[in-house]
Amino acid sequence: MSEKKPFEIARETLKQLTTRKLPPTPTNYQTIYNEIAGIPSVQAFPIDILRDIAKALPTKTPGQQKQRGLLESAIDRMSWEGVKAALVHYGGFVPQQADEGTGALVSAPIEVKSAAPVSAPALTTEFLSQMGRLIEFTQPALGNDDERFGELTKTITSALRQSGGDVLALKSLLLSYTDRVSFVAEDQAEIKKTLLKLLHLVFENIAELSLEEQWLKGQMETLMQAATPPLTLRRLDEVERLLKDVIFKQKDAKERSLQAQNEMRQMLATFIDRLSEMAKSSGTFHQKLENNARQIEQAKTIEEIAPLLKEVVSATRNMASQTLASSEELQAMRERVNQTDAELAKLHQELDRVSVQARHDPLTGALNRQGLDEALERELSTVRRKDTPLCMALLDIDNFKKLNDTLGHDTGDAALTHLAKVARECMRPQDTLARYGGEEFVILLPDTPLDKGIEAMTRLQRELTKKFFLSGTEKVLITFSAGVAQLASNESGIDAIKRADKAMYLAKRAGKNRVVGG
Repeated sequence: MSEKKPFEIARETLKQLTTRKLPPTPTNYQTIYNEIAGIPSVQAFPIDILRDIAKALPTKTPGQQKQRGLLESAIDRMSWEGVKAALVHYGGFVPQQADEGTGALVSAPIEVKSAAPVSAPALTTEFLSQMGRLIEFTQPALGNDDERFGELTKTITSALRQSGGDVLALKSLLLSYTDRVSFVAEDQAEIKKTLLKLLHLVFENIAELSLEEQWLKGQMETLMQAATPPLTLRRLDEVERLLKDVIFKQKDAKERSLQAQNEMRQMLATFIDRLSEMAKSSGTFHQKLENNARQIEQAKTIEEIAPLLKEVVSATRNMASQTLASSEELQAMRERVNQTDAELAKLHQELDRVSVQARHDPLTGALNRQGLDEALERELSTVRRKDTPLCMALLDIDNFKKLNDTLGHDTGDAALTHLAKVARECMRPQDTLARYGGEEFVILLPDTPLDKGIEAMTRLQRELTKKFFLSGTEKVLITFSAGVAQLASNESGIDAIKRADKAMYLAKRAGKNRVVGG
């Protein structure tokens, strides 16, 4: 059988791509071509992977620096022989020479010398003392409930601080301590887990008992979320501040509610008193009428009847006057009751509002401006105390007005919620998201320099392009422009956000969907 010509192999390759329903990529074409031509398939040179490996190699000595340079050169030439030689000689720094024909690295004859044995360094007093401090500082985290564990900790820390102690005895103590630590740590983890379960049961029980007190139910939901692992001090601190503010407002509103209820009770007591007086006056009036009626029956002349009639008319007028006054007073009381009822309803609405909203934007769940101010104050305090970097990113959704005008304000609100959700998924636990106003958001990035802050916002942009926003059945691509500013020394948080805002507008003018540092 005659050997196939290259154009025949190429034509057969195209047929096989169609038959196998493979994408016409260069890799698929090369694989099938080699298969038909009987050529061994060689994997493509992974230049990017090898470059990453080369960058990861340490260069602590001149020899290592030289070998890594030769490795990078071989990768650029896509020479497997060069890569192999550079890696083989990296550890031992074998002398290299280039082959005149191929340019590949080859080994030169070398003399191998046996390395002198190196003895392990002795355990110094300073090292043992540091171990003792480490164990001592770890003790509070493991609790003080186990007396035996506490005694063992004191024994081992004392032994570590003694110079010239028995190493074998110290090793035995460390083994016992390690075993005991594992048990204590397991106990502490189980105790923490059980306490969280009990807290959840308490919160759920209170929430179920407060069916008509939505403000209290909102508090319980907040506490349940706060008690859900993983727990962080920053998260608990935020929830503590939120609840303190809510409790303060609820206490004030509750006192006003009790005051209004007391007023209502006083009005009801007055109402009952007035009814009693009206009943007494009515009884006196009827008694007078009966007496006058008997006297009229016994009268024999007009002169005797006239004074009796005058007395009846006077009593009737007094009764009518009292009835009218009581009626007016009762009407005024009724209006006051209605007013008090409306005030109580308003107070309950205020309780619901402060409990649910507190420091958060009700639409997106992010912090509102007041919550941002408090979070910014905390971060600034940390920066001043620890001298760590703090970045602030200001995000603005691109073409948001067009989105509202085209798809409606409900879709615009849903788009804001979608952006906040994706942002929270990409953020670290220590980062803070706040709605700054309209379609603008601020993200606080503690322990983050400017370049890393820009990288974080770029990652969020990429993630947003992967997770489409659905408006009905229509996929809508949401993008944003962002400005990032790192807090300068002696700069206020508001000034840093203003710099981020200016950088954001530069990103808008540069074509949108960009991140610019300020």
